[in-house]
Amino acid sequence: MSVLPPFFARFRHPAQVVAAGFVLAITIGTTLLTLPLATTDGKPADWLVAMFTATSAVCVTGLVIVDTEAHWSVFGEVVIAGLVQVGGLGIMTMATVFTLLVSGRLGLRARIAAQAETKTLSMSDVRRVVRKVVVFSLVCEALAAVALCARFVIGYGEPLGRAIYLGAFHAVSAFNNAGFALWPDSLMRYVRDPWICLTVAAAVIVGGLGFPVVFELARTWRQPRKWTVLTRVTVGVTVTLLVLGTLVFLMTEWRNPRTLGALDEPGKLLAAFFAAVMPRSAGFNTLDISQMYPSSWLATDVLMFIGGGSAGTAGGLKVTTLGLLAFVVWAEMRGESRVNIGHRRLPEATQRQAVTITVLGMALVALSTYVLLALTPHGLDQVLFEVVAAFGTAGLSTGITASLGTAGHILLAILMFVGRIGPLTVGSALALNRRARHYELPEERVIVG
Repeated sequence: MSVLPPFFARFRHPAQVVAAGFVLAITIGTTLLTLPLATTDGKPADWLVAMFTATSAVCVTGLVIVDTEAHWSVFGEVVIAGLVQVGGLGIMTMATVFTLLVSGRLGLRARIAAQAETKTLSMSDVRRVVRKVVVFSLVCEALAAVALCARFVIGYGEPLGRAIYLGAFHAVSAFNNAGFALWPDSLMRYVRDPWICLTVAAAVIVGGLGFPVVFELARTWRQPRKWTVLTRVTVGVTVTLLVLGTLVFLMTEWRNPRTLGALDEPGKLLAAFFAAVMPRSAGFNTLDISQMYPSSWLATDVLMFIGGGSAGTAGGLKVTTLGLLAFVVWAEMRGESRVNIGHRRLPEATQRQAVTITVLGMALVALSTYVLLALTPHGLDQVLFEVVAAFGTAGLSTGITASLGTAGHILLAILMFVGRIGPLTVGSALALNRRARHYELPEERVIVG
């Protein structure tokens, strides 16, 4: 007998359960943020502002249309942090934990739903993996919070209570790749502080690698030959993007007096590395995004669209998808009939899934960019940046988010939702049944290219 709550029990497809869980969390968050207690002036927040903020928090994006610290009270900020935590761990992960705590057992449907959310490879591992995910997440957040709290007290003279609050809020936001900050300039005031920047960057990277990869690295980090294809591709692409991203920002912004040009050489390296990490899916920034050159915006667009690792807190296309597509292209260029990675063959179903996710993502970004260009007076560079930031749940912005109007805000909210749970999950959630073809049609070759 299933132990899922009645709200979820009506859905038959696991993807539907995941999507419904996020919708429920956004609805609850919107309701809480519209309470007078949630704002600094004691007045109910506008519905659109509350909905957009709740969606951004649950989808761990970080895009905002009001200043977080100035508009929201402590209660509102705690609600936002809670929504970020729930969205980062995954609705089904949290529901699974609560089910285990209450009943000590897990129904088949709940296990399938949790498997869909945590991306585990066998249902028998769901209980153990979910426990490890929650414990690992809380430990990482606690470590980051302690490091940030110590710096706020020692380096900036913050009272202990305030330092603990700042450390905890930004640790949760960083590890879950959300990017919510309690300062109007994000982390720009700390651009020269390696303690804060590297702590936040480390939390973002670890949270964005993906839980299966982190757990495997913890076991076999000294034995790369034993790594699975998932770990090899994720680590390889992640390191490559971090290095290339840092070099691109250094070369492009080195002499820009409004970004890296005002810093010394160690500061430039730190700021460029931070700028390369954040497009993985986090929304923090230590440089003024609006003052970057368009070429840097384009580089950031690419990094945000790719995103982080699978089964982690990051969004985007995923580095795994990019890596698999690279191997598919390489095999095709070499004329090989099979795609091999190391000593393993990549299933054709996985190849189709990677292609499907990429095409759907590109189509959604292109269509959304066109719509926003038609609705707003902003240029292509800024609009594309905003759309990719929402789809990749990155939360970075050139500063035009608040001026996009009601239709633009609703569109971005939809993009954040789709980007968080994945284009393929959204598509499969709409299909109640899979169609099995019991025959094969004659083959016909078509000219390509």
